[in-house]
Amino acid sequence: MRRQITSLRELDDLARDRPEPAPAPSTSDLQTEFEFELPRGYLHSDGTLHRTGRMRLATARDELRPQIDIRVKENPAYLSVVLLAQVITRLGTLTDIHPGLVEQMYATDIAFLQEFYRRVNSEGHTRAAMQCPSCGSSFEVDIAGGRLGES
Repeated sequence: MRRQITSLRELDDLARDRPEPAPAPSTSDLQTEFEFELPRGYLHSDGTLHRTGRMRLATARDELRPQIDIRVKENPAYLSVVLLAQVITRLGTLTDIHPGLVEQMYATDIAFLQEFYRRVNSEGHTRAAMQCPSCGSSFEVDIAGGRLGES
């Protein structure tokens, strides 16, 4: 019999009722957080521009919780706002990342973060394969940030 979850509290209760799995052996080569640099940056109400940040890998719970969020049910496009707010751990000097903050970010930065999220959670890295349109040579670019022309 399937149990229908209708609130965050029920999801948390369900998770609490399950036994904790045995911890996986630690491996030093598993990267779970990734640094990024936004194309434009988040302009805080105090006038500070925040361009660098950190995003952690998403868990299954991170992807499930927005599904029962009332804002997402009313507007499915809001899913990415809620999801990004859960996995961004730092933005400049800010550590309290919430959907209201993500809502105020420029569309360019949201598009960047959505691609960044997809890349680190699907492919496990932040490198993108590129090809020079002039000479055709192939190379990789780290989309995590850095100024253009830096290596």
